[in-house]
Amino acid sequence: MSRLWHWSRRCSRIFTRPNSSLASQLNSVTDADVLHFSKILSSPSSVLSILPSISTSPEELDIYNNDWMGKYFGKSTTVLKPKTTEEVSQIVKWCNDKRIGIVPQGGNTGLVGGSVPLRDEVILSLSNMTQVRSFDPISGILVTDAGCILQSLTDYVAPHNHIMPLDLGAKGSCQIGGNVSTNAGGLRLLRYGSLHGSVLGLEVVLPDGSILDQLTTLRKDNTGYDLKQLFIGAEGTLGIITGVSILTPPAPQASNNVILALPRFENVLPLYKTVKRQLSEILSAFEFIDRTAYDLAVKHGQGRALSEEEVEGAECFVLVETSGGRREHDEEKLNDLLESLLEAEEPLINTGVLAQNPAQFSSLWALREGVTEAVSKEGKAYKYDISVPLSTFKECVDLTRERLRSKGLLNGDQVKAVIGYGHVGDGNLHLNVIAKAYTPEIQDALEPFVFELVASHRGSVSAEHGIGAMKTHALHYSKDETSIAWMKKIKAIFDPNGIMNPGKVLE
Repeated sequence: MSRLWHWSRRCSRIFTRPNSSLASQLNSVTDADVLHFSKILSSPSSVLSILPSISTSPEELDIYNNDWMGKYFGKSTTVLKPKTTEEVSQIVKWCNDKRIGIVPQGGNTGLVGGSVPLRDEVILSLSNMTQVRSFDPISGILVTDAGCILQSLTDYVAPHNHIMPLDLGAKGSCQIGGNVSTNAGGLRLLRYGSLHGSVLGLEVVLPDGSILDQLTTLRKDNTGYDLKQLFIGAEGTLGIITGVSILTPPAPQASNNVILALPRFENVLPLYKTVKRQLSEILSAFEFIDRTAYDLAVKHGQGRALSEEEVEGAECFVLVETSGGRREHDEEKLNDLLESLLEAEEPLINTGVLAQNPAQFSSLWALREGVTEAVSKEGKAYKYDISVPLSTFKECVDLTRERLRSKGLLNGDQVKAVIGYGHVGDGNLHLNVIAKAYTPEIQDALEPFVFELVASHRGSVSAEHGIGAMKTHALHYSKDETSIAWMKKIKAIFDPNGIMNPGKVLE
């Protein structure tokens, strides 16, 4: 493990430079600290530590120390799993007094190393905080502990004819606190907007251990600064979210989807314009998948939406979802759309398949959501989650592929494939480079090339995954000096000792 960890430091760049002077002044957890934590926490199983006072096996800490991609490896000796906000408060106060770094951790499903330690910080897992505090079926306002799994909350509100305003491929393991901390986007952003709008209130344990109670259920509250917004997307660097108040929209009475095969990428934008015009208020998702990503998903058993004859000649695919109030009305709109697309003098699509039942509806989404899993089965992924103009999606993928080819890296022994997929509705491209292994040569070929490419289009180096440990050195490609300076000032005000998720977001 130690050999892999040191190699990862060398490969991932973020580990090769000190993240801040404060981070280097933090202290390691001692046996005395562990004994104190044991007194705070109500259950013996809430403390995991390889230190002598507990003697947990190191293997038990691996799922907390390491990210699921096998790219980031931490060296934490201790994992704490509080059950209440008060327990979190006492832990944080102790760590602040003792200058011990803390890494808040939800489902550990992130893609930028934001939820694993860079050194030996204590990991504070929210996985035991799983209570739904209240739900108002009239307003649709849900108040919940931060450790609740997104799918569990989806299941909780479903009998009340509501849905969660976000949907992610990792919904079976990601937690709502982590979703808010990273300002997760996902598949429903086109319809329901970002968490900056749907989150009504937060309960946050601040770095000194005090509890900021802004867990309001009010839709309108114009009394002073809206402090909760600072913690949405802060990735646990300003405090630990322990409670969330969120507006859940009414469940659509009818949902359907269709997958479309396009002969060339240039058709995506005019298709999006046409779909928006014809489907109007019932359009809820417009997802782009390039041919390589589609083939990869099919190869690794994520479903086959179209026959081999139907995909022949297709350069990319689009998945369109509708969510409305009356099935007959929505199906008529979708059928009219397909008919107009196929009968056009210069068709934008080769073919399309409309889901005929709930099973087909799920299978079409399984193909899109399964791309991430297919990538992980194919190899080690360099994931770039970027916002760029829609017209440049293909250009970004093609230029990255050519960059790797020019460096002699695009072959089966090093880089296997370069793919693009994402959310056309909000300009978010997932640019994935699939390699046989993580190597410095591939890393150096990709960075800063990809970030410079994004900056040339005035885009964002992080559309929805966050900055984490992966992109601290790239923040300046999307934020100017004044913005970064004020971010650092805010961090210093909230966390003067630098204990909260050190080395993440800011260098």
